[in-house]
Amino acid sequence: MGRAEARQDRKRGARRAKKPGGIRRFFTWKKVLGTFFGLCLLLMGVFVALYIWVPVPAANAEAKLQSNVYKYSDGEIMARSGEVNREILPLAKIPKDVQTAFVAAENQNFYKDSGVDFRGTARGLLNTVTGKGKQGGSTITQQYVKNYYLTQDQTVTRKLRELVISIKVDRKQSKEYILAGYLNTSYFGRGAYGIQAAAQAYYGVDAEELTVSQGAYLAALLQAPSQYDWAVASPTSRKLVEERWNYVLDNMIEMKALDRTERDAMKFDIPEDPKGAAGMEGQTGYMVDAAKAELKKQGVSDAEFDAGGWTITLNIDEKRQKALERAVERQLESQLDRKKNKVDATLQAGATSVDPKTGKVVALYGGVGATEHYLSNATRSDYQPASTFKPVVLAAALENDSTTQDGRPITPHTIYDGTSKRPVEGSPTPFAPQNDLGRSFGPIPVEQAMASSVNSVFAQMAVDVGPARVKETALGLGMEDKGGFDERPAMSLGVMGASTMDMAGVYATLDNHGRKVTPTIVKSAEHKDREGGRVDLPEPAPEQVVDRSTADSVTKVLTGVVRNGTGRQVYSPAYNAAGKTGTSEKNRSAWFVGYTPELSTAVAIFGESTKRGGGQVSLTGTANAGRASGGGFPAKIWADYTRGALGGGSDADFDLEIDPDDTYSPPPTDTPEPTRTPTTPPATPTTPPADTPSSTPPSRTPTSKSPDPTVTTTPPATGGGDTEGADGGADDGGATDGGDTGGGDTGGDTGGGDTGGGDTGGDTGGGDTDGGITEGGTNIGGRDDTRPPRP
Repeated sequence: MGRAEARQDRKRGARRAKKPGGIRRFFTWKKVLGTFFGLCLLLMGVFVALYIWVPVPAANAEAKLQSNVYKYSDGEIMARSGEVNREILPLAKIPKDVQTAFVAAENQNFYKDSGVDFRGTARGLLNTVTGKGKQGGSTITQQYVKNYYLTQDQTVTRKLRELVISIKVDRKQSKEYILAGYLNTSYFGRGAYGIQAAAQAYYGVDAEELTVSQGAYLAALLQAPSQYDWAVASPTSRKLVEERWNYVLDNMIEMKALDRTERDAMKFDIPEDPKGAAGMEGQTGYMVDAAKAELKKQGVSDAEFDAGGWTITLNIDEKRQKALERAVERQLESQLDRKKNKVDATLQAGATSVDPKTGKVVALYGGVGATEHYLSNATRSDYQPASTFKPVVLAAALENDSTTQDGRPITPHTIYDGTSKRPVEGSPTPFAPQNDLGRSFGPIPVEQAMASSVNSVFAQMAVDVGPARVKETALGLGMEDKGGFDERPAMSLGVMGASTMDMAGVYATLDNHGRKVTPTIVKSAEHKDREGGRVDLPEPAPEQVVDRSTADSVTKVLTGVVRNGTGRQVYSPAYNAAGKTGTSEKNRSAWFVGYTPELSTAVAIFGESTKRGGGQVSLTGTANAGRASGGGFPAKIWADYTRGALGGGSDADFDLEIDPDDTYSPPPTDTPEPTRTPTTPPATPTTPPADTPSSTPPSRTPTSKSPDPTVTTTPPATGGGDTEGADGGADDGGATDGGDTGGGDTGGDTGGGDTGGGDTGGDTGGGDTDGGITEGGTNIGGRDDTRPPRP
């Protein structure tokens, strides 16, 4: 080797011998690897610390909020109540392939992962820190944790907590539990939280009825609920959501959860247009309040209701409910001027219709609207039922085999003295009620006294039976002692308080041949967190509260009220009916309660002051007419509703078993009935209007027994209008003060009007004054049912 070569070798060696300098000395392979593993250990330590330090919190309040869902008897949704439109479902009620659609859309490895996607979470953290917007990448478990335990805030702290809690939840809970929580807490747009509310909002079905195609759309929707809502989506968004829908189904094929042939035949199911959330307006609020009141009796507290999550199915039949609402509108509201007529402004209407075989409340009318008039006129019991109570007096007499003061058995054909203001005999409390107009009927059979609503007869009958026994029968039939149910002769005229629901139940019991009927509005009430999942509702008790012969005899008598008496306004050849009118003292309420073999319905109108604090006021002057009566607006509403509820009519007849001694029908009148012009258009063109009876009374051929031929009776009245006396004063002891003569329906009706009288003093003795009440003496036109005020 030459010297030159040696020098070169020395130079190369020198260079190799030099120590590295600058940046290279900090990034050797050993240092880089050491640093990496050191950071990994640090992160692991931090994660372990976080895992120990971060607990699984309690659910956030919003995630647990649910709405209460109310349904008609056929399952159609009536309303929702609550702050959040959510109904939590168990996973078993969600179709398996719909569950899979969500897994395919959001997290195909859901059943295999540990609850987190570290890569997706890291990407989301990075994008959040660098300000690139909200980024997903979360598993179904993470999304559930965010919805149920945390908030929607996009912060690093929240992301870290989400990561830790997701791992803990995945270790503690089953995948099925997590998936159910995810489906019940996710927001789908249209105000719908959870898959049940979403199924209703987008397809109008319950979640358990969703198809694969519909489920795939809802799964696709979660990525961008507002953008992907078909009803408001732009053409571009519609294209994107269809692509997303296809993506979901293709993933299901990849997961072997969907057959290719089925997938190829599948079409995109366009969602329904959005609808406003059902609220508490109109009659809905009254029905919901009645249901809540009924469930409270079964131990459901206000706190349980407020927490939500209830699915309550009512007995309300949607078609019959609408028929009742239409009847009130046609026969009453369309005739009123609530803004200009001060009396019209005070008028409140209420009604309840009951199936007499089951007690189911199939229709209810609570007033002009629950958001306008809070108190339900269907269930309030602060007004008197008036003469609709008289059938209870007769039932008590028949049930107790009662006799008159001279020992004669009381039956429908027993003759009573119908003299007006005749003092009752055998009572320690003096009472001398006046009949309408002070008219005396003389000797009159009980059945005809019922048809003409003769006060003096039923006041004496109450004394003959004994007021205590009358009250006992009333309570047995379904009335409640809500105050004012004093055991005195005046009770015969219905001076206690009662609701339309009470009276519909009483008459339903008579319709049901004496077997107790208790009106019930709730069909079922379910809640997933309640023991057993539902409220145990009492089964109807088939108690025979009065003998069948008693109930059927009363029914037979009440058919006479419809044929020839104060209830003639409801007569129609389209159905068989029995019923009774009632008008309370000072004309503060007017009633018609009646039944067919299929329905028992009570309709009432009440005078309620519009001044602050309310209070009862007179109905006289309603619709610019005279005195309101049970044979007027209430009867018209009842007839219109009944025709509609029965689909235009029914051939069903009362199956009556009557003691031969209790059968009686008044002799037919020879006076032809005049043609009457109805004051309102017929509700159903195919059937005669309720206020236009046929020229011949309906043919019913009962077993009958003629009264004593020597007795003079008042024949059934015919024709006529609805003119009744206004309120007047009265002195104790039965003095009468005449009232006004109101116009009623006399404008187009033939045969004159009913002119009402005044008021009778009443039970006086020992300083106690029990005002007399007058009702229904004259029956010119078949709609007289008046009661002048007490002093």
